[in-house]
Amino acid sequence: MKSDKIIAVRLWGPIVVAAVLWFVMFSPWTAPRVNFWYTMTVSAVVLTTLATLSCRACVTTLRFTPGQMVAGVAIAAVLWAVFWVGDKVSQLMFSFARPEVDMIYGMKTGTDPVVVGLLLLLIIGPAEELFWRGFVQCSLSARWGADAAFAVTLVLYTVIHVWAFNVMLLLAALVVGGCWGLLYRLRPQALPALIVSHAVWDVCAFVLFPF
Repeated sequence: MKSDKIIAVRLWGPIVVAAVLWFVMFSPWTAPRVNFWYTMTVSAVVLTTLATLSCRACVTTLRFTPGQMVAGVAIAAVLWAVFWVGDKVSQLMFSFARPEVDMIYGMKTGTDPVVVGLLLLLIIGPAEELFWRGFVQCSLSARWGADAAFAVTLVLYTVIHVWAFNVMLLLAALVVGGCWGLLYRLRPQALPALIVSHAVWDVCAFVLFPF
């Protein structure tokens, strides 16, 4: 019984920490008081550390082969194309779409785009994927099975963005979380490719080729 409680704390403790950090970054009560990108970077480091302490295998088993790197870039390119189409369609369907997308991009105001790009590529993107797929979905799979883990992780990853009160951000989190989560569900050994994909997609969507 005691070991079960320890396992539960090691799993849900970091998730609760992530929820608090996302609240600080996105909520209208706290977001204006912090620099989004630096806070996100600190959050990424904190979550990666917690994931590593709770599940060392999440990090030690990663192998970034040339094939994984190429696959990651390819996944990022496909995702960017999906979002490009989705951006055009959403603007035709919803009057709130463009203003809400502009609000998302407004978060990078005041920070050097080069700095934002480097943080996304080297720290934020990899850390998010390592935490949500490599730690959360992996840990839940061991406890509840792969299908339930995919569904629960997707819900958590999406809902954690709710504090921005931005429908387009929630939809974006649902789409990318669904894509990366499903790919991890089908091929857990492809986590390095998903990490590369997340990092490259972040840089493309926020810095190089914004929508």
